[in-house]
Amino acid sequence: MPYNTANTKTISLAFGNMSLELDIPKRNMSSIILPSEPEKKERGDFLIKKALENPIKSKRLSEIVNPDSRVAIIVSDVTRPTPTEKILPPLLEELYLGGAKDENITIVFALGLHRNQTEEESRRLVGEEIHKKIRCIQHDTSRCRRIGITSRGTPIEIFEDVLDADLVIGTGSIEFHYYAGYSGGAKSVLPGVSSKEAVIANHKMMIDEKAVSGRVDGPVRQDMEEAAKITGLDFILNVVLDSKKEIVAAVAGDFIEAHRKGVEVVDSMYKVPVEPADAVIVSCGGFPKDINLFQANKALDNATQAVKAGGSIILVAECAEGIGNQVYECWNRECRSPDDAIERFKQCFEFGGHKTAIIAKISKKFKLYLVSKLQDEQIRSAFFTPMASVNDALSAVLSENPDAKIHLMPHGGQTLPVRKETKGK
Repeated sequence: MPYNTANTKTISLAFGNMSLELDIPKRNMSSIILPSEPEKKERGDFLIKKALENPIKSKRLSEIVNPDSRVAIIVSDVTRPTPTEKILPPLLEELYLGGAKDENITIVFALGLHRNQTEEESRRLVGEEIHKKIRCIQHDTSRCRRIGITSRGTPIEIFEDVLDADLVIGTGSIEFHYYAGYSGGAKSVLPGVSSKEAVIANHKMMIDEKAVSGRVDGPVRQDMEEAAKITGLDFILNVVLDSKKEIVAAVAGDFIEAHRKGVEVVDSMYKVPVEPADAVIVSCGGFPKDINLFQANKALDNATQAVKAGGSIILVAECAEGIGNQVYECWNRECRSPDDAIERFKQCFEFGGHKTAIIAKISKKFKLYLVSKLQDEQIRSAFFTPMASVNDALSAVLSENPDAKIHLMPHGGQTLPVRKETKGK
């Protein structure tokens, strides 16, 4: 795009493990929507240790555990940015303080309905040393036992290795989640280590108007918490990450009370009041948030709050692993139009298909562009217009509206714009 460089600004946008340069005319720039992250940070290991020594509404783990306790530690899978290898050492130290033994500890990767991990990925997530000395297993939806049903009708069917433990500890990171409100807390149980039927029943509630980013009172989150209570999630250790994926806060203790403390930190950092603009350019924040289109859509969902109806959204997401879900891919191919997808979702809930329906709904309100490594055909069938580069996408927006005011969201997976014209949701 041949701009006069004195009148343009160059912005770097994360794309997988690299970054793309965007040259935008200064007159078109509305704002860069950035989190208000703390300047001075204490070290992550110190924050974790402090959280474990001062748990919220709970005894310390070293006071709960004993030498005979069978302990299950639920950890995030490869699609999540949680720094598990930093969380585990202080957590294990606290358990050892109470006499826990390595042979009685099992680390369970919470896959939910995600793909199995490779041995190499599992080793990398927990760290070489821990992988050698502690049993590490992956959640298996075929090995779940039913222990009850939630008041909303979701079967509580949990991975047997978790149910057989005397002490269940959930770990993870807390960030916005587009239908559970926030990640973290009870989410390590449902969907983390639950059966396919349980996950689908819980996810069916995502079309409720309260099932949105930044709320804890939505039906999906409430249902998860009921299931975790019945399962017996004894303790959580959750962290909050900044845009550089560094730990800026840690909370430990009761899976609801500690989680809410973490939520307060997330809100103070990542809820940003904005005036909606004509267009938004949003990057997920790079790997792993843009590992596939399935994950990348969360940033798109956040960006919708920062653009006027009828405006444009340019999503920058590498999608090195493609679409990321077979059902989502299948629905994209089979649904000929946004209306087709929305109608099909009303008739038949299918996990994966929900993404097609959500994007279909968004595409009726906004013009969607995608800069990725996906094939053009895959992009079009997902209701986006493919673009070879972010500068090409910007050209397309400006050719339609040369005076367009444009917001930039470099950390779209984490940042939640809150429309100034509406008072809360």
